[in-house]
Amino acid sequence: MVITKPPTRRPPLGPQDHWQRLEVETPEQVVLDYELAGFGTRLLAGLADLGVIGAVTIGLMVIGSLLAGRTPAGGVVLSILIFALYWGYFALFEGMYRGQTPGKKWMGIRVVRDTGHPIGMSEAVLRNLLRAADALPPPFLLGLGLIAFHPRAKRLGDLIAGTVVVRDRPAEGSDRPLPQRSVPIDGASSPLLTDPEFRVLEEFLQRSSALEREVATRFADRLVSRFADRVPAGMTGVVALQNLFAAELARRQSRFGTQAGTMGPAERFVLQKRDRWAQFQRLATEASTAGLDRLAPDQLIDFVTRYREVAADLARARTYGVSRGNLLPLERAVGAGHNALYRREGGTWKRLTRFVTFECPAAVVAAKGAVALAFAAFTLPAALGFGLLRERPELAPEVLPQVMLDRAEAGAARQQEGKGYLDADAESRPLLAASIIANNVQVAFYCFAGGAFAGIGSLALLATNGLSIGAASGHFANKGLFGYLWTFIAGHGLLELFAIWVAGAAGFQLGIAMIAPGGRTRRDALVLAGERAIRMVGFAVVLLLVAGLVEGLLSASTVPPAAKFATTAASALLLALYLFAGTRPDPGPSP
Repeated sequence: MVITKPPTRRPPLGPQDHWQRLEVETPEQVVLDYELAGFGTRLLAGLADLGVIGAVTIGLMVIGSLLAGRTPAGGVVLSILIFALYWGYFALFEGMYRGQTPGKKWMGIRVVRDTGHPIGMSEAVLRNLLRAADALPPPFLLGLGLIAFHPRAKRLGDLIAGTVVVRDRPAEGSDRPLPQRSVPIDGASSPLLTDPEFRVLEEFLQRSSALEREVATRFADRLVSRFADRVPAGMTGVVALQNLFAAELARRQSRFGTQAGTMGPAERFVLQKRDRWAQFQRLATEASTAGLDRLAPDQLIDFVTRYREVAADLARARTYGVSRGNLLPLERAVGAGHNALYRREGGTWKRLTRFVTFECPAAVVAAKGAVALAFAAFTLPAALGFGLLRERPELAPEVLPQVMLDRAEAGAARQQEGKGYLDADAESRPLLAASIIANNVQVAFYCFAGGAFAGIGSLALLATNGLSIGAASGHFANKGLFGYLWTFIAGHGLLELFAIWVAGAAGFQLGIAMIAPGGRTRRDALVLAGERAIRMVGFAVVLLLVAGLVEGLLSASTVPPAAKFATTAASALLLALYLFAGTRPDPGPSP
């Protein structure tokens, strides 16, 4: 259960703050309190990441220019790296580094799921593919507007992926480590400060690092004047207050101090437990990074026992009214333990293999109705475009790009010379294949992301692409070159077209969830649709990888037409087998 509370609900001993908050109830019925990252913080993090992408892109282009003409492989690698950088930077960093890109890490924020769990690769990929929708209209106005005005600062990618961006480190320096005791404990000495004075001193030291130096010095001098008779001789400023706090803490931790009634239950509770909380937080952070599978059986039992203990301590601390400064480290310890205990475990390669070989085709089979709708949205405009150009050939210059008109004009001469639609030399084919794959995958991504606008964007892209290929076919048919064009398309066309239909169907899944969520809330329907859709996009990417290789290496070669049509038959068999993999029984739970 996830609840967002108003910012005024704070423990009575802590200061009022104005941060948006997200409260998540764990299975142990303990509420974890997250601070939502604000508009300015996320904007700065995004600009920092764009700076990194820009710098790396410039570096790759410089390297590419130095390697130009020396090796064809250099151009292929450069093309792949730039494409992967543009589309994969955010997704890979967030999926592999616990929701943080370099920019987010610099700003102290991270992406988590609505349940407070760390995001997985599926959520990271889904929320970042939808950047294509959030970026509209340029520059990223829709996404920025949603972050600024949505109650949980969610853009479209967050709404559909079920994620939220939270502060990784609490505001105002409130989790600053408290000074350690630096004087010996005198069991017979009593506290020098009253409870209110002790709390004022503690709150100031917790916040001093977040204040400007002049402001911190001015407040420190006032407090030193107030505690003049108790400040260590010869000391001034923040150093004097740190030593006073350490001495006072030592007195209060002594047997006499805790039994003398000078401390309330909240202070006694914190002093008794804070060391154990710090130990557990270190253990939980390590477990969150490496995974629980790295722990020995006895260590795992100890971890679970300690987690239950600190979770119970958090509930007690809220009941006692522990100050916000002392509550934050405990919340962070419980949060780290919660994330480690409920994270998705399992080997990466096993997870990826299951995703590609079963989950992706199964999602397509389950959404066969949406795929049929995407097929119709593409083929009907294609038939319209074909018929229109056959009836009115003079429209060709108005509806087709110049490159298609030029290729149609040169087609007859090339056909007489025994050449195909596109004949690339052997050295340039790998680069051509890489370029084709990058372009087609990008088209699939945009076709999917268009579904975030109630499915209208996906419908428009499918119809536009269908109309374009239909019109091109009609124009070539008018020139007597229909077979000339489709002999080239034959080898890769089936996989490529089916992949675009699947990507459009994935976008329709989002649109259907928005328009008709059924018995679920629209938010829940979108998240579930997003989980299905990202698997369908994965299916499309697999097909486009194969189709791009066939188009660049075989379709653009001089192999005879019979080989290309044989490749069509092989592609149909491959597609049928891949879809059949999605109809078999579930091979087992995801790792």
